[in-house]
Amino acid sequence: MTVRATDGEPETSGGRTSEPATEPDGAGTNPLQRLIQQRLRERNMSYGEVSRRGGLPRSTVYTLATTRNLVRPPRPATIDALAKGLDVPVSMVRAAAAESTGLHYYDAVPDYDTGPVGENAAGDQERELLIASIDELSPEDRRHVTALVESLRRKAAEGLDS
Repeated sequence: MTVRATDGEPETSGGRTSEPATEPDGAGTNPLQRLIQQRLRERNMSYGEVSRRGGLPRSTVYTLATTRNLVRPPRPATIDALAKGLDVPVSMVRAAAAESTGLHYYDAVPDYDTGPVGENAAGDQERELLIASIDELSPEDRRHVTALVESLRRKAAEGLDS
């Protein structure tokens, strides 16, 4: 099979973009790859079908299904679209994507609401903004944010020791 790029999307010779995935499953694959491959088999779908259903470029679906070492999780919009294309809950794709990059994802947010009504909702929005924007930061800015978080955690731990 010959692969060429057309408008940024891999395409097989002969112009077909909807052939089923044939990548191996199992050892050496990450959780997101396994999820995508499993759903493709279960639903007898192709990358093209998933991309049409979710509104994603076929190349994005293909890349996520075949890249073993993800450097960072896909953007939230990509995760939402992939979930739609695979017909699975967003939380399932989010957890698989996070685990594939070595992050831990918890679907249920701990209830830290000890303040006035609505305070927890504002905290959730701040948390979501921090998580969603981390990929937009430069490596240097991420190091600064990491140092700040570590400093705040040390300060909190010292307060508990007193």
